[in-house]
Amino acid sequence: MSLSIVIMAAGKGTRMKSSLPKVLHKLAGRPMLAHVIGTTATLQAQQQVVITGHGAEHVETSMQAAFAGAPMQFVRQEPQLGTGHAVQQAVPVLPNDGVTLILNGDTPLIEASTAQALINACAGQHLALLTIDLPDPTGYGRIVRDASGQNVLAIVEHKDATEAQRAIREVYTGVMAAPTAKLKQWLARLDNKNAQGEYYLTDVVAFAQQDGVSVVAAQPRDEVEVLGVNSPLQLADLERRFQRAQANRLMEQGVRLADPARFDLRGSLQCGADVDIDVNCVFEGSVTLGDGVQIGANCVIRNARIGKGTVIHPFTHIDGDTQGVTVGEGALIGPFARLRPGAQLGDEVHIGNFVEVKNSTMAKGAKANHLAYLGDATVGERVNYGAGAITANYDGANKHRTVIGADVHVGSNCVLVAPVTLGEGATIGGGSTITKDVPAGDLAVARGKQVALSGWKRPQKIKR
Repeated sequence: MSLSIVIMAAGKGTRMKSSLPKVLHKLAGRPMLAHVIGTTATLQAQQQVVITGHGAEHVETSMQAAFAGAPMQFVRQEPQLGTGHAVQQAVPVLPNDGVTLILNGDTPLIEASTAQALINACAGQHLALLTIDLPDPTGYGRIVRDASGQNVLAIVEHKDATEAQRAIREVYTGVMAAPTAKLKQWLARLDNKNAQGEYYLTDVVAFAQQDGVSVVAAQPRDEVEVLGVNSPLQLADLERRFQRAQANRLMEQGVRLADPARFDLRGSLQCGADVDIDVNCVFEGSVTLGDGVQIGANCVIRNARIGKGTVIHPFTHIDGDTQGVTVGEGALIGPFARLRPGAQLGDEVHIGNFVEVKNSTMAKGAKANHLAYLGDATVGERVNYGAGAITANYDGANKHRTVIGADVHVGSNCVLVAPVTLGEGATIGGGSTITKDVPAGDLAVARGKQVALSGWKRPQKIKR
């Protein structure tokens, strides 16, 4: 049985009060629509249709970039005349058999298992609705059942509901699965004779009843799966719910979070045993923390692998971007350190406050304890890199590499003008600007001669 997935993503999102299309607002670091598409990728649909409208080009370009090569196509709803009208735009590209699953791009946290359960409930012959009981159902379409309570008779939109119907707590979530051939027939029968003058997708329930097609309902595991976003307030609320769920999952695995309410995961986080994470830390992309890693407060870590026993002190920023960052075992990083893409630090490396490392390798035991920059460098074991030292790796057109051998001592306030190599055991005198290779074991000093002028006096202010 073939599966088609239709995702509605055409709405303007007026209450977001933003020029950005609503479905591109981010939840946990990803556009809401990307969450939905990513989830449905596991369902192995024969085709996936995204209905765009407001900001269509922006939405389409963003999703094509995020899911390059995915079996996805776009249709546009212009103008936007309701949910039924939206799905009508997908009819020409839908097959005449199989099942169609309809989802919403602004309801980002639906789980694949819930979607699959709805597909199974449809079984190619029923109209299956995803419903949920809410303590406050305001704004949702109400599920109207027969006297037995077993069969769904209709969905009544909140704006069209009577007072008695508004008292119903079971609501339609906007998600349904239907036999594709039947769905096409029902969509063709829609009209806009209602309070809003729109074509409601929910009217297909009545058509199913008329055609003798049973209407069944399934419910999600958790309310968070079906919470839609229409305003910044709702987006922030959903963010906190999602983050708390992720925090709970990590704590159940043994991770110690100082305060789960002040934790943000915007990607994937794999943790070993006895990991401690302090408050206000943000993890993005793919991050792995080895056994016994300690993360101080207010750190941001993106696309990085941190080795066993390493301590990341507060206010450290690690951004691996596409290259990644690796930190070995037993390292000490920060506070206020910055590791940029391509930084590869060995075991027991020390990176101190206000030190930046970019596209550089540092071997076991190397240290840059404060106020330094290492870019495009290869640093050997046990190197001591002094305060204020920098690699001048860019000549205005090209990047060049600095090679520092094992046991080199670089004094404070030095400039290493790449390309340059410092041999093993070399010493660089403080304040030197090094433009030539230094042989192993040598002392290199390159600075102006110190001059002392006896009898010199400071200028005096002139009294007027």
